[in-house]
Amino acid sequence: MTKNRFGFRGFGLPAQPFWAKPLLGRRMFFRHLSSLVGGYFLLPGRPLETVGRAAATPRASARNCIFILLGGAPSHVDTFDLKEGAWTPRTFNPTSYGDIRFPQGLMPNLAEQMPDLALVRSIRARAVVHDLMQTWVQIGRNPTSALSKISPHIGSVVSIERTDPGAPLPAFVALNGTPANGAGYLPPVHAPFQVTAGGALPNTQHRDGQARFDSRLSLLEEMDAEMRASHAFGPGAAEMSSWHARARQMMYNSAIDSIFLLNNDERQRYGNTAFGNACLVARNLLQADLGTRFIQVNLGGWDHHQNIYAANAQLQALCRTFDNGLAALIQDLKRLGLFDQTLIVALGEFGRTVGPLNAAAGRDHFPQQAALFAGGGVRGGRAIGATDELGRLTVSPGWSRDRDIFAEDLEATIYSALGIDWTTIRRDDPLGRGFEYVPFSDRDLYGPVHELFS
Repeated sequence: MTKNRFGFRGFGLPAQPFWAKPLLGRRMFFRHLSSLVGGYFLLPGRPLETVGRAAATPRASARNCIFILLGGAPSHVDTFDLKEGAWTPRTFNPTSYGDIRFPQGLMPNLAEQMPDLALVRSIRARAVVHDLMQTWVQIGRNPTSALSKISPHIGSVVSIERTDPGAPLPAFVALNGTPANGAGYLPPVHAPFQVTAGGALPNTQHRDGQARFDSRLSLLEEMDAEMRASHAFGPGAAEMSSWHARARQMMYNSAIDSIFLLNNDERQRYGNTAFGNACLVARNLLQADLGTRFIQVNLGGWDHHQNIYAANAQLQALCRTFDNGLAALIQDLKRLGLFDQTLIVALGEFGRTVGPLNAAAGRDHFPQQAALFAGGGVRGGRAIGATDELGRLTVSPGWSRDRDIFAEDLEATIYSALGIDWTTIRRDDPLGRGFEYVPFSDRDLYGPVHELFS
């Protein structure tokens, strides 16, 4: 077991493959089979206890969600909430798209798609600490609160609500990064399936061939049949057997292999970067429609305290990577008829200082921030909310609650778009306190930004 700085305990992966020893023990076989598809996250869950629901009506305008975490916190006043001054490089080429000013020179491909993009500019971070806020935006609550240690990732909540038990792929897939908290207290089947995009999915074939593997798996199931039937060990044996079946669906499966194998022409079109590859895999996952509903893509490196405007580096380089990958993804989702079904959310953990640069020609941590939304019923070509002339604080929230937008509101927005009641309160948490999908739902403290949608 491993433990992160916030106290969440998670499963590690087995370090030794089962063929490392000449005699194959049942325990080692179980451990290896778990590692075949990346970890214990495919274990099925036990029956759920009472789930309370309020009278909220989800929008249900999207079937899928792609959540792009821009780790390190991009400068909001140089990207999604552009503020111009003597500090603004000419290469930014600020351009008007209706009422929106946008750095066309930094993100030319996305600029062409402005009619489909909505920029949310009235977001406020609760703190300016990287690890804390990166966790906060992924679990939709304060990571130092009592329930945070067992709180699942937003994608795991989507998984428990939208998993297709017969589908070969997990509902929650994470590309190029490790999501905060994983499944939390939820059954491991709802944890993220973590993959580094750009190569074949590993561990989906056995070195002795398919026939030999299947015979060993069949023998294992036969040996455990009596134990499963007796229920002497509770639900564990039956769950492991079910998990074996799901894991086996991912092995020797050409449909799954084709999702992760990328051709060079498409790599180039997406920018030929790790982020571009992840966007391409995200497209393939949704196109294949094999069970995945929530995809997180990580693009880090935005912590620009120094030389933020350095030519072909820092902000420029990252924006080029982001622009190439996301713009190509949006174009392909439209071509495939998946754009209107897929909510895209891109944001960091907070913003950066405003006005002139600091003494190191960079920008430091700052609570005001902005985000990009597209697809899934989002009405593009506009901004939600407005900040003052420097981007220091919200002067017009732009939504019905008439205040800053917080991570909890964004969480509620994602759930609502996917048809999930954000006011749900689960009664199966180990602390017995009741787990709210969005904190303080009983007091209606947070809610979806309905103004994003048509």
